[in-house]
Amino acid sequence: MIEVSVNQFRANIKSLVDRALSSHSTIRVKRRAGNDFVVLSAEDWEREQETLFVLQNRSLTSQISESVGTHNAGAGYSPSAEEMNEINRL
Repeated sequence: MIEVSVNQFRANIKSLVDRALSSHSTIRVKRRAGNDFVVLSAEDWEREQETLFVLQNRSLTSQISESVGTHNAGAGYSPSAEEMNEINRL
């Protein structure tokens, strides 16, 4: 996470926003009186929201855990050659 003061942010807003967008960096803007704020790309914010949704959903986390166990045991579903060909055509 990049940390800058409000004055630094104000003076370099274009380059900092471009950096947040291109390198997926999060920028914490610190204020003298507290109440800091964070700048991140919309894409990164949406990804964080999706992650929080999954982590808060017990059913989904249970399914993920079960799937990892099945994968590690080598007992998961294996698509046929025909199904793989169809998948690869997409």
